[in-house]
Amino acid sequence: MARARKAVAYRRIKRPYTRKSKYRELSYVRASPVSKVVRYDMGETKKKFPITLELISDANLQIRHNAIESARLTGNRLLEKKLGKNGFFMQLRMFPHHILRENPLASGAGADRMSTGMARSYGKAIGIAAQITQGKVLFVVGVEEKDIEIGKKALLRAQYKLPCHCRIVMRKNE
Repeated sequence: MARARKAVAYRRIKRPYTRKSKYRELSYVRASPVSKVVRYDMGETKKKFPITLELISDANLQIRHNAIESARLTGNRLLEKKLGKNGFFMQLRMFPHHILRENPLASGAGADRMSTGMARSYGKAIGIAAQITQGKVLFVVGVEEKDIEIGKKALLRAQYKLPCHCRIVMRKNE
């Protein structure tokens, strides 16, 4: 199988053309790839934590599902290692709906017989992405007051996996 292209190939936001229907003739996208994102709520989900940290996007872009899952894994792994399974709450706030398509152009011997060029160039579904606007909250982490630095470090690690600049905002819950 071919390697995934770099994120810069899919970073720009395009019109979300993801029409899926239970009726085949109304469904323009025939097959939708399965999301790699496994969980959206992690840690202690029922407890209210006094401090909330948010990772906020500073740009408009698309983030592919494999980058989202990678960011979730690294942040969650650090929090579980340092605070245990019940010492934090982490929530993923972006959902990949947008279907990425690619029109593969053949090259090499015999390419003229296989390739259609730009005729019928709708493309095959190769992945899915979340469309993010500036100011959107990407991750939310709830921690105790003594664990603020660990929460910030977890969000920073998650940010390294995402193809955008982000900022971390801290709020006190009353």
